[in-house]
Amino acid sequence: MAWIYIIIAAVFETAWTFSVKFFKLSDLKLLTWHNFYRVDISFPLLAPLLGYILFGVGNVYFFSLSIKELSTATAYAIWTAATLVLIKIAEISFFNKTITWTEAFFISLIMIGIMGLKFSVTLINQIP
Repeated sequence: MAWIYIIIAAVFETAWTFSVKFFKLSDLKLLTWHNFYRVDISFPLLAPLLGYILFGVGNVYFFSLSIKELSTATAYAIWTAATLVLIKIAEISFFNKTITWTEAFFISLIMIGIMGLKFSVTLINQIP
């Protein structure tokens, strides 16, 4: 179950990263009592802040669940690597970024490393 928690935490971390990218503290100055309840004005300004809070809390929660079952170093390595891969996939899918052969090669190495850690932990748990 810890592996599922790490993947969920990585998804939350990816969403948190893009919330940070689109969050502008200076835009909050544009909110006033007169336009706070207008969805067309307030939602684009508040959505990154709400995402920052919600995705950040979700990330910390699921990551904390995973490190209760796995070693901290293994969980952190997998969480970081999975987040990097998910961020690149999101950039390609949603933001029309390109990927070079070099990036694809190194991302595949990251994925191989994640699988290697998964299988090594599974093998260690099977030793009596």
